Amino acid sequence: MFEKLGHTLVRRRKGVLALFIVIILGAGASSSLLFTRLDSGGYNDPNSQSAKADAYLTSTFHVKDPALALVVQSTTAVSDPVTVADATALEKAVASESGVTKTLSFWSAGGASALKSIDGKSGYLFIYTAASDPSASKDVAKLIQSKYDGVYKSLHVYVGGYSLVNYAISTKISKDLAVAESISIPLTFLLLLFIFGGLIASAMPLIVGLSAILGTFLILYLISLATGVSIFALNLTTGMGLGLGIDYSLLIVNRFREELHSGKTVEESVARTVATAGRTVFFSGLTVLVTVSSLMFFPLMFLKSFGYAGVGVVFTAVFGALIPLPAILAMLGTRIDKLVVRKSAITPKEDGRWAQTARFVMKRPISVVAFVLIILAILATPIKNIVFSEVDSRVLPASNKAAIATAVSIKQFDGQSANPIEIVIPGGATHQAQLASYSAEVAKVQHIVSVSPPQIVGNDARISATFSIGSRTTDAEKMINAVRNLPAPFKTYVGGAAADFTDTQAGIAHTLPWALGWIALTVLILLFLYTGSIILPIKAVILNILSLSATMGVLSWIFIDGHMTWLVGSFTKTGTIDTSMVILTCVVTFGLSMDYEVFLLSRIKEEHDAGRSNVDAVATGLQRSARIITSAAVLLAVVFAVFLTSGVTNIKTLGFGVAFAILLDSTMVRALLVPALMRLFGERNWWAPKSLRRFTLTH
Repeated sequence: MFEKLGHTLVRRRKGVLALFIVIILGAGASSSLLFTRLDSGGYNDPNSQSAKADAYLTSTFHVKDPALALVVQSTTAVSDPVTVADATALEKAVASESGVTKTLSFWSAGGASALKSIDGKSGYLFIYTAASDPSASKDVAKLIQSKYDGVYKSLHVYVGGYSLVNYAISTKISKDLAVAESISIPLTFLLLLFIFGGLIASAMPLIVGLSAILGTFLILYLISLATGVSIFALNLTTGMGLGLGIDYSLLIVNRFREELHSGKTVEESVARTVATAGRTVFFSGLTVLVTVSSLMFFPLMFLKSFGYAGVGVVFTAVFGALIPLPAILAMLGTRIDKLVVRKSAITPKEDGRWAQTARFVMKRPISVVAFVLIILAILATPIKNIVFSEVDSRVLPASNKAAIATAVSIKQFDGQSANPIEIVIPGGATHQAQLASYSAEVAKVQHIVSVSPPQIVGNDARISATFSIGSRTTDAEKMINAVRNLPAPFKTYVGGAAADFTDTQAGIAHTLPWALGWIALTVLILLFLYTGSIILPIKAVILNILSLSATMGVLSWIFIDGHMTWLVGSFTKTGTIDTSMVILTCVVTFGLSMDYEVFLLSRIKEEHDAGRSNVDAVATGLQRSARIITSAAVLLAVVFAVFLTSGVTNIKTLGFGVAFAILLDSTMVRALLVPALMRLFGERNWWAPKSLRRFTLTH
């Protein structure tokens, strides 16, 4: 099938290329509409108890979270006549701004103690908008921050709140992405020039990579018409788009050159390339696709978005490598080697340092396995300190105004007045005698500062409780669980920001086994179908788990313990890592690692099927593929490492985690562990029960 495709692409190369150009131009034009539709939220579980509580609060109690929370700070007491006059004038001015529907402050609420700071010199001013979701009020947030953040008469105003933090994160990511691309694309091209040795050949990965990015932007735009898509998905799209474009183009172009240099015609070379390297790209892409599709299992729109982006990138990258790239190669023919800048990169060697490395490793496999496992264990050790959390204002640079406002709010106010625990009691009006005692029990829960009197609307009741800790912390989880475990003579729904975080973490924990099971099962099946071996797929999954454990250990050491800021850049140390970003890093690196595993095993199997011994097949396979794997890994690491220039901690985590994992996998695992284990298992590497061999796909 693949060889027939190759011949067809050669014969119809001009038409294929023309159609490809039209598709890419269309994708580029239409995908420009995507950026205004992206969301910086999406961290909640829409089917959780907190979501049900929020629905009650909105529909029954008509409660809305404020879009913005301003800390109004005075040098005197909040009750000072000058402070009162200036704060009142400020609230009046803010209330008249376009998009603001309602305001509430310490001063307009009759001196509510929950809205006053600990030292009595600051008060809250909440701003509400018409949007049902506070995160959708970015225009108001931008306006209020630009006009009022800073000095206002005798007051100092800090503009913060959910909407502004989301807007700040979105804006920062968009700017950082532009900077990262301006660095990574030219740097990648220079590295490609060195690796391919020729100007024309080095352009091939950029063609596939950029087309994958534009194609995925179009796919994400179409998806955004039906559901929410996170702005964070852009980073994965650009990183994986360029990365997979490089991976697949390296494999295709190198095999094409190899076939040309062996004396075949251009058509024969293209057909043979598609039949071998193209087949590898197809199964490799399929493996990566099923891996990243696991992100769509999770209830969070944030993680689902990465699943959409991952599937889109893999599909478009494989399409670009299998359809237009062979057509371009057919048109170029021997001119693929023109404009040479490094002759040694043109012709692959039959026997070189990679084959020598493989033979060196296979002479002492037990020592090599022991050495690598010790290194991986040392790297994984800090994982014991890992603590999970969720995105908040601290992912922004400490100098960001929204981050400063949030920090001031937490420091100066005793309770989270803007983000209270909301307890909804359906039918609570019939239990008014028990509500007081229940409220008293809620007030005894650790970290809760105050509990409001029950509010009755129709048959339902509502109780609000402020607390003194961050709403997205492990302590907040314990607090919410303690509230939910309180005995009550009625049904309760516990909502609010802290409950939302608790439910999100629980939703991830409940979904994770299903996602992991999906990845393990599909990868094992696909690798078995491709290799015809039971042993090799199991080894591949185990090695990836070891590699990921080492990566998580290093991430913990850096982003939890606060080391190596000289390399990753400054960030606010929170003692936690975002749960979603950990899952994303693991899934992406697992998929890319399997990418390289398929590259390597494919060539080893090809040599083994040709009659070579296990040792010779491994040595030759490594010589033929390791250069491609290492080059692709370095290039992909550069693409993701550029994310370290971002000021958003989450993006730094993703960039460093993927870059480190890829380099670790392509060196310690693929170059050392794999050949050592292949030697130890010998011909048993290719074992499978006779009853299953008939399901193996022939090469």
